[in-house]
Order: sequence, then structure tokens, then C-alpha cells
Amino acid sequence: HCGRAIGRGRRCGAHGLPLFGSGDWNDGMNLVGIGGKGESVWMALFLSRVLDRFAPVCRRMHDRERADGYEKEAARLRAAVDETAWDGEFYLRGFFDDGAPLGGKASPECRIDLLPQSFSALADMPDAARRKTALDSALRELADDRLRIVRLFTPPFDGHGRNPGYIRSYPPGIRENGGQYTHAALWLALALFHEGRGDDGFRLLQWLNPVHRTERREEALRYRTEPYAVVADISSNRACEGRGGWSLYTGAAGWYYRAAVEYLLGLRFYADRLEIRPCLPSDWPGYSAQLRVRGTGIRLAVRRGEPAGLTVDGKPAGSVPLDGGEHTAEQTV
Repeated sequence: HCGRAIGRGRRCGAHGLPLFGSGDWNDGMNLVGIGGKGESVWMALFLSRVLDRFAPVCRRMHDRERADGYEKEAARLRAAVDETAWDGEFYLRGFFDDGAPLGGKASPECRIDLLPQSFSALADMPDAARRKTALDSALRELADDRLRIVRLFTPPFDGHGRNPGYIRSYPPGIRENGGQYTHAALWLALALFHEGRGDDGFRLLQWLNPVHRTERREEALRYRTEPYAVVADISSNRACEGRGGWSLYTGAAGWYYRAAVEYLLGLRFYADRLEIRPCLPSDWPGYSAQLRVRGTGIRLAVRRGEPAGLTVDGKPAGSVPLDGGEHTAEQTV
């Protein structure tokens, strides 16, 4: 079943990138590739990550041929993105059916989109300098220090270019049309942590924490949404800037949890072990935690120092076993 799904996603167009169809992650861009020729840069990056992660599954199933093919295709997709979608400071979002770029410096709308910049890091694009430049561009052009939001793209669609689909029916700066879409904003935080940029990643987590949007009365009245729930979107439109949209958005809440627990604190849980790979802000000396996972009790201390490494019950280790026992773990970073 997974192989058939991956196979359908691997259908590519003229630039060697997956077809956009009637929408990729952003279903509001439902006309970009409606003719069957438009291509998605984000889908290429996402698919390369899927292929990389699914190849080992194929090897465990003794399907070496499929695994080798997936790894080669992942590398080919990353090369195609670098060859066709790099615009000097950031990656394009895609291509319309007629081959025109979606995004880019010359575009009057959606010049820079958050997704390809984040996934250039999450997909481990081979050019480290481009990954850094893409993330720097996203922070510079999409992270709004005044409103403390991360726009999905800029400028919004406003009828000055090709019609990407129903996303243009939202007013500029509302929901996906140039407002913050929290799901994607958290992907940027993940990408920053993935690249070891703890200060930038933590700053975004602070922005995206609903508690910090309601600490003062004037902020709460502008936000108009619960302080205890992650929202799907926050508006950048001048008429209602800073206002929260659809709340109790479990998808974004799940990604917030992963960004904080797995990427910031570095707690990676597997079937039989806990691996610890934190990415802390520069002003954190470390942290401590008491965990109980699958019947295993863990007293954890993470601190800065040399040499880096993990000890479990006083002995060097690569991970903490989830064996039902009681353990003391110290991670030096």
C-alpha cells in the first residue's frame, strides 16, 4: 500500500519535479497544476525525505531493489530542485501548468514561500550554504518581529498574477493567503533546530506559544482566541492583524509538541530506547527532567560541557534503554 502511494507521488513533470495536481500540501493552490503539468518544489523535497526514510523499511522487508531505487530517486529529486528551483536567495514554490514559476524574485505574488525554505533543511539538501541562505531569507522576509508571526508567504495573492486557485478568495493576509499558518510556521522551527540554530528555533516557539499572546490585556483583545490552545492561523491583514483564527488545531499542536520535545529538548523515543539530541538556546545551561516511558523511569540531566556524550547509570552509552527499569542519565552537549 505504501509503495503504491509513493509510486503515485513520484509522477513528475518537465522539470523533474512531482506533479502539483489539484493541490499539494496547500490545497488552496488547486489550479496551479490542474492541467496535469504543474510541478511542486515542496513535494519534491517532502518526497525525497519520505523515500530516504522508507528505504530502510524496504531493506528490512528484504526488498533491496526497491530500497536502492528509492535512495537514487531521493538524490535525483534533490538535484532537480537545486538545478531548477534555486532563485539566488531562496527556493521557488513550484511551476504552473504553462511552465511559469510560482514564486521567485520577479513574482508580484507569493515571491517567497515558507515551505521550500524549511524543507530544504528537513530534506537535507546537499548545499549547506543554500540551506542557510534559504532559512535566513525566510526569517528576514516572513518572520514579523512586530506581530510575532511567521507568514506562509509574501506578498499575498491579490489578482496581480496567475490564478493559483481558491486561496485567492481569501483577502490578503487572511489564513493561508499570506497570514500565518501555524502548521507551516512550526516546520520552520523544526528546520532551524535541525540545522543547529537553537536561538532562532526557540524564538519562534515563544512566538507560537498562545500563552505569550495573551499576557497583556491589549494583546489578548487583539488575539481574541484561547490562551491554552494552538490556533491554525493568525492574520497579517491590517484590518485584523494579530487576530487568531481557527483554534484547537490539533495538527499544529502536535507539531508544536514535537518541536519542543524532540527537537529543542532532543528526546527521541523509539520502541526500545530513548536517544537524546538536544538543540538548546545559547543562554540555557541545560535542563533536568523526570520521565516514565513504557514502565521505565528515567532521571535525566542535560548540561553543557566537555566531553560531549551520554552516560546511563554512570557508564558511557549511546541511548537510554526502555527496559522497565530505573535509570539515571546525564547528557553533556
